[in-house]
Amino acid sequence: MPDTDGPFECAACGTTVAFEDARRIKTMGGLDPTKWQTLCCSNCGSRLRTIYVGE
Repeated sequence: MPDTDGPFECAACGTTVAFEDARRIKTMGGLDPTKWQTLCCSNCGSRLRTIYVGE
């Protein structure tokens, strides 16, 4: 399973973003938002990763 605790490196701007600093946006593709979160770069807004947060 991929690392979901961060930090995450943004491919667009190169910023390293801590999990706590990442912006959360609405998930795409019909994913249940209570179980999935999309994390975005706090610097440029690019998507970092979509992670599973619920069971």
